[in-house]
Amino acid sequence: MALPGRPGGAIVASNHGIMESIDLDRAIRAFMRSLMAEMDASPHTLKAYETDLKQFFAFGAKSSLFHPDSSSSRPFNQISRSHVRSFAAHMNKLRIGPATMERKLSSLRSFFRFLQRHGQVDKNPATQVDLPSKPKKPPGFLTVDETFALIGAVENQDTPNGPRDHAILELFYATGMRVSELAALCVGDVDLAEGMIKVKGKGKKERLTPVGGAAARALSRFVSGANPDQPVFLNNRGERLSVRSIHSIVKRSARLAGLGRPVGPHRLRHSFATHLLEGGADLRAIQEMLGHSSLSTTQKYTHVNLKKLMEVYDSAHPRAHTVSGNNCAIKPGKS
Repeated sequence: MALPGRPGGAIVASNHGIMESIDLDRAIRAFMRSLMAEMDASPHTLKAYETDLKQFFAFGAKSSLFHPDSSSSRPFNQISRSHVRSFAAHMNKLRIGPATMERKLSSLRSFFRFLQRHGQVDKNPATQVDLPSKPKKPPGFLTVDETFALIGAVENQDTPNGPRDHAILELFYATGMRVSELAALCVGDVDLAEGMIKVKGKGKKERLTPVGGAAARALSRFVSGANPDQPVFLNNRGERLSVRSIHSIVKRSARLAGLGRPVGPHRLRHSFATHLLEGGADLRAIQEMLGHSSLSTTQKYTHVNLKKLMEVYDSAHPRAHTVSGNNCAIKPGKS
């Protein structure tokens, strides 16, 4: 794989595909291009990775612990695991949260894996670096009544963008798709006759998810007779609606509904999954609709419904309230 080298220097890869020389800025740019090509990473993800990498190397330079050796044909090979651990300790002192720190280390692992693949480092120094424990917090979601109030706040809104905003909320709740997936929808991805939508998920993975009822009716005015390559949702300039604009639409709708707390697209995704689970949907079916590669990711919604499950158990199980003939209430213990 050919990658740019320093001005005036060799740009090439050797016969074995190993880069001969590359500086930091060019290495990061080459890595960004790789992410775009291989992962179809969003602009938000690319920006986060770039920020993390620049922060790591700025820390190394400021602390005089490490920096790419510009005189070497492999300027990154002297960076070690202890350097990455020092960076993690520094971030911990700055009270960087566990989730953010996990992302930063993931960025470093991916970057050095890319360099290792091209012969620029012998080992990946970002592997086997312990992460701070990440508290497991159940996903936030809206109740069914709150969700209906949110959608109802814009359903009959007499504004030029009212029907579009209503369709966006209906689609989020009907499919549980990510905001980036909704923004990327084209007319040709929607088949209302079959009641299906083709969703382009993470890593260029595609999945089919059902859509019907209110969401299909709200969508019909935007897809019927339109060019298949046209984005479903447009801004006032006739361009594809951005992820940021969609966030703003959801937040504004929550204020109109008087929900009294922040609501974003991801909370609607959580609400979709939670309400399906409460309605008796199979966990693997929910996994497929959400586009989760692992069932363990979907299982977080089972924790949210523990109280609901206990209520169902108490009301339905013949022996939920008695033990060996005694009228002793069973109190749920810790497991």
